[in-house]
Amino acid sequence: MEQSQRTGLFIMIGAALEFVIFFWAMTRKSYAAVALPVGASLAVVSALAFWIGWTMFTGETDEVEESADAAPEA
Repeated sequence: MEQSQRTGLFIMIGAALEFVIFFWAMTRKSYAAVALPVGASLAVVSALAFWIGWTMFTGETDEVEESADAAPEA
């Protein structure tokens, strides 16, 4: 697994964990007037972060292949 894929995986895990913890905390108290708009905003931000992480995780790498017969630069 490449560095960018690992970073993408950590972003996805962090976004999902952040939303789960917030949703769990929101259901424990009766702050619906504040929690619902904040929860909706957090859901959008978490979904965006998850999407960025997914894109990084599944993206193709841009490795430069060096040919064996290429002359080294001086």
